[in-house]
Amino acid sequence: MASRSVNKVILLGNLGRDAETKFTASGVACTTFSVATGYRWKDQQTGEWKEDTDWHNVVLWRQENLANYLTKGKQVYVEGRLKTRSYDDKDGKKVYRTEVVADDVLLLGGRGEGVPEEARGPVSMPRNAQRRPSAPAPASAEESPFEPGITDDDVPF
Repeated sequence: MASRSVNKVILLGNLGRDAETKFTASGVACTTFSVATGYRWKDQQTGEWKEDTDWHNVVLWRQENLANYLTKGKQVYVEGRLKTRSYDDKDGKKVYRTEVVADDVLLLGGRGEGVPEEARGPVSMPRNAQRRPSAPAPASAEESPFEPGITDDDVPF
C-alpha cells in the first residue's frame, strides 16, 4: 500500500452569508463563511432537470481584512483541505463538524459596486507568502481586450 495520501478540496460557488472574522485568545484571525455549490442532472424517469445545492463551511486563518469583501452572493474560488473536528455541546453530546480549511481564496466576477478599486475581482488572497510573478501589462489598454495585470495564473481552472 502506498504511503502517500491526498486531502485536496476545490470549490467554485457563491457565498451563502457574509464572512465573519473572530480572533483567538492569542490574536490570530479566523474568518468563516459558507459556500454553495450546485449539481444538476436529468431524471431518468421523468426527463426533468433537477438541481441540488450543497453547503460547505470554510475556515480561513490569518486573513483579518478579508471579511469586508466576502459578502453574500459573491462568487468565489476556494482551494484547501478537509478537516473534521469534534467538540461537546452544552448537553455533553459529542458533535462533529467537517470544514474546508482554505489555503487560497479568489474573489471572482465583475466589478462590484461599492468595492474599492484595489479589491475589485478577480483578487487573489493566497495564504502562502510566495506569489507567482505576473506577466507585464500590455503597452496600452487598446492592445488587449483583457484587464491589465491579470494573467493565466490568476484563472482558477
